[in-house]
Amino acid sequence: MSSIYSSESYVDLQHSEHRMLFENAVHVWEALAQISSYLQFRLKPGIHGRLIGKPFVSGAVFVGAGTIIEQGAMIKGPAWIGEGCEIRNGCYIRENVIVGSGCVLGNSCELKNSILFDEVQVPHFNYVGDSILGFRAHLGAGAILSNVRLDHAEVVVPNGEGGYQTTGLRKFGAILGDRAEIGCNAVLNPGSLIGRNSVLYPGTQWRGVLPADTTVKVVQEQQLIERRH
Repeated sequence: MSSIYSSESYVDLQHSEHRMLFENAVHVWEALAQISSYLQFRLKPGIHGRLIGKPFVSGAVFVGAGTIIEQGAMIKGPAWIGEGCEIRNGCYIRENVIVGSGCVLGNSCELKNSILFDEVQVPHFNYVGDSILGFRAHLGAGAILSNVRLDHAEVVVPNGEGGYQTTGLRKFGAILGDRAEIGCNAVLNPGSLIGRNSVLYPGTQWRGVLPADTTVKVVQEQQLIERRH
């Protein structure tokens, strides 16, 4: 029986060729600490896709066949980009990023130390730090996965019993389960775990563990006032 923190509770490993990262992980976030060494030993740099114009791609980057990288993108690396992806103008991929196949990474998006499964979309004005995004997870425009507490203390995760599970990490953003939908301008606080098929409405500020197949709806009170001239 899987726990609320196990990899199988959030992601289908068949939708990533990098499933080895999760083999010994008791808690899903433990894969984040393995990215650097994984890339160090397994990355074979090479550009097998198409560059439009002159994007910056360092020598520590693998780009799969059919992937398009537009001018104005910067891939600092080390990074592994799968096949058939779109890396659009203004995308900034920093150190230790693994991107699956069929992904879209768009304008004004920044990613670091993260794992994206196949067909993830991070298309507009997003920050993804120290996070794992499952198969077909989608971030609306402006959605932020915050990865550092304001007091810079260790990130902890609620255990559902009124207490907290330690993570050993001072930088840990979010885990998005397969097909999770994060609405525009939502902010996920450090250590957020979002279950499969769950939806966060635009403008949501979320902290903690959200069960699978759950919708978080923001109820906003508004007033209509007659405008005087």
